[in-house]
Amino acid sequence: MLPFVSSIKVVYLNNADTRYSTRSDRYKLPRSPAYPLVHPLTSMKGSTRDEPRYGLYMPNFGKAAHPQVIAKLADEAEKSGWDGFFLWDHLVEWNERVPIYETFTSLAALATNTTRIRLGTTVTPLPKNKPWIVARQTVALDHLSNGRLTIGVGLGAEESTDYDRFGEVADNRVLGEKLDEALSIIAGLWTGKPFSHNGKHFRVKKTVFLPSPLQKPRIPIWVGGFWPRKGPFRRAAKWDGAIPLRTPGDLPQPEDIRQVIDYVNNHRRSRAHFDVANIGWTSGVDRKKDREKISPYLEAGTTWWLESLYTKQDSREKMRERIRKGPPG
Repeated sequence: MLPFVSSIKVVYLNNADTRYSTRSDRYKLPRSPAYPLVHPLTSMKGSTRDEPRYGLYMPNFGKAAHPQVIAKLADEAEKSGWDGFFLWDHLVEWNERVPIYETFTSLAALATNTTRIRLGTTVTPLPKNKPWIVARQTVALDHLSNGRLTIGVGLGAEESTDYDRFGEVADNRVLGEKLDEALSIIAGLWTGKPFSHNGKHFRVKKTVFLPSPLQKPRIPIWVGGFWPRKGPFRRAAKWDGAIPLRTPGDLPQPEDIRQVIDYVNNHRRSRAHFDVANIGWTSGVDRKKDREKISPYLEAGTTWWLESLYTKQDSREKMRERIRKGPPG
């Protein structure tokens, strides 16, 4: 498995039947019909899309991952024309002794140092957390960022979470069950209405969480998964976006993106906007070559290009240099 994709795992999601109303620039009502979908999701009546967006994809570990450092980098990203800044959410990094910073805390630093770009996790291994705590954390970040948060969720794996090391069950079937329940709980608590849950792994007595998110109907959730495994993308079809990778851990090709979107389209019942985020690298030097590289992905249906900073994780100077060169599109 490639190290830069190790944090993205299977995600189980549901209930994405309405469009977003938010104070950020990404999910607004009314949505303009000026940009029709250019991929198979156009078969959904009423679907529309914005122009492609460009985000940065950064580990939450390494010599340059200190929250104050990445907050400054996020400010540079905003000034340089990027649309998003997304952090990994590792608890460990194999058995390496490297600095690792808690992702939601780091996102709070980013939120207070930016005003426009979308912020998010790619991805949070939700079974390691109590869902009611995550519900509180994400709403706080949504308010702190004035409605700019996106959350990606997954199972977690040995290299990024290592459940067994901390005495927790590492079986993917159990983790999947916990993830299903956790997402149901978080979505229920986000509503700001009375909610209860009686499941196999979690129980919540009738309670109300306030405030609710600024973004309506909820904070967007993206699904990470490895194509051609169908489960993650069948579940992604119920939510707000997908981050496809290629089994056994490679980056997808444009044809993979096309197949993922076809599959999602066949299982999606909502007319709401659906994002497809693709991770990759461009030079930032030769704009023509960079555009030639990303163009097939955009034509296939990618809505977010996430520029990976993984190889520059130990050098704030190298990361800043790439950020200042701006997005490839």
